[in-house]
Amino acid sequence: MDFFYSQKKRDPQEHKSFFVQANEKTQEQEIEQLSLILAEIIRSSSCKDEDIVFLCIGSDRYVGDSLGPLAGTMLKESQVPYRIYGTLEEPVHSFNLKKVIKGIQKQFKKTLIISIDACLGEKNQVGQVIFQEGPLVPGKALEKVLPAIGDYHMKGMVNYIDPLPTSQFLNDTRLYTVMNLAKIIVKIITRAADKSASIHDTI
Repeated sequence: MDFFYSQKKRDPQEHKSFFVQANEKTQEQEIEQLSLILAEIIRSSSCKDEDIVFLCIGSDRYVGDSLGPLAGTMLKESQVPYRIYGTLEEPVHSFNLKKVIKGIQKQFKKTLIISIDACLGEKNQVGQVIFQEGPLVPGKALEKVLPAIGDYHMKGMVNYIDPLPTSQFLNDTRLYTVMNLAKIIVKIITRAADKSASIHDTI
């Protein structure tokens, strides 16, 4: 889990962020736009489908941290043609993340890694999906030192930051919010897979 502030001052060279807002009127359009962006990233990577990894980070022991394994399970059930690490059955979390990363690095010579995790932000951001270029640094919200991973990453805003201890928000997060975020993320990725396949078929 990570912290995210959309209103903080950013470095001019920081990678561009793409958002899916928690708004039914615009959500479908933003999902479609982000799926097109992801399909182009997949296509331009020149990686085979089996060399594209979605690393879904989190633990099913806390509702607020279960976004990653929920999304990973749903992606496997959707039978996307990519490698999925991190499911409800076999979660990738702080205790095994380094081992999983070493395994990925050993198995793949060339790969495209997209990390997925939950994050905390501001109250009006809850329910948003953020997609960014660059590695994800998991565990910031719990002050854990974990390795950065991913060529790109997706974060789902599961709750907001408050004076209460961060760990409390993992328990206070609504499962409804986490499920909705997981569905959005899976919809983006499955649409991107369909678009990427269509591009390959026309080449």
